[in-house]
Amino acid sequence: MNLFDETCFECSKLITEKYSTSFSLGIKAFEKRLRYPVYAIYGFVRYADEIVDTFYGHDQRQLINDFRKETFTAIERGISTNPVLQSFQQVVNQYGIERELIDAFLTSMKMDLDKTEYDEGGYKVYIYGSAEVVGLMCLRVFCANDGMLYNQLIPKARSLGSAFQKINFLRDIKADYEDRGRTYFPGVDFANFTAHDKSTIETDIKKDFDDALAGIKQLPKAARLGVYVAYVYYRQLFKKIRRTPAGVIMQRRIRISNSRKLSLYLKACLHQKLNVI
Repeated sequence: MNLFDETCFECSKLITEKYSTSFSLGIKAFEKRLRYPVYAIYGFVRYADEIVDTFYGHDQRQLINDFRKETFTAIERGISTNPVLQSFQQVVNQYGIERELIDAFLTSMKMDLDKTEYDEGGYKVYIYGSAEVVGLMCLRVFCANDGMLYNQLIPKARSLGSAFQKINFLRDIKADYEDRGRTYFPGVDFANFTAHDKSTIETDIKKDFDDALAGIKQLPKAARLGVYVAYVYYRQLFKKIRRTPAGVIMQRRIRISNSRKLSLYLKACLHQKLNVI
């Protein structure tokens, strides 16, 4: 790897570490050859998310349109002077990540500029594009040239991405509803969020989690522990959210402490050594 490419991947790594301690620890559990590609995917999706979530006071629509154009130009040319797009296009071209996945992701990001609430159909479209396809991009990396395994694990990867996103929605209800005016869960009145509403959402998330775990167990060994670590973190966050009353969820963001994350990481590593994942 030349110095320019290494620097670009290191930029994506820095972005991941600055934005997410959970995913950063999980990525460290991958075999080394998988780390840069996953950093590149995370850096790409994080920057797109930033455009629609925080670049207020700027023409966000133009910025996301430009980002989309620059992304596909980088992929077609096989090079970019934007370090995030340079590392991402290398991963896309090396592992054969489908353009449809990238397009679906960027479409969901753009939806955040237009939509503040969703019906059932729009909700599914948004989750597919914002989360499930990210799992599929990573799955392409994990499965490398094993197309049969990739196709076999598609439903499980989608379930895991869906679970993660729905938990994020619950965790971030206060910021999404009060600061951004967004309500993702269809048919839920967040001005009067009830225990029944919360329980219904949690039942849906639990099904996604149960489906996803079966897929994690089938992943190649090089990727299994890293994905399992992310699963364990989110499962713990989910447990904490389930114990928290609906009214409290609307008032504060639920978190897992860094010390608890480290404890979960070490426990996951032990499970890997004992071959009980």
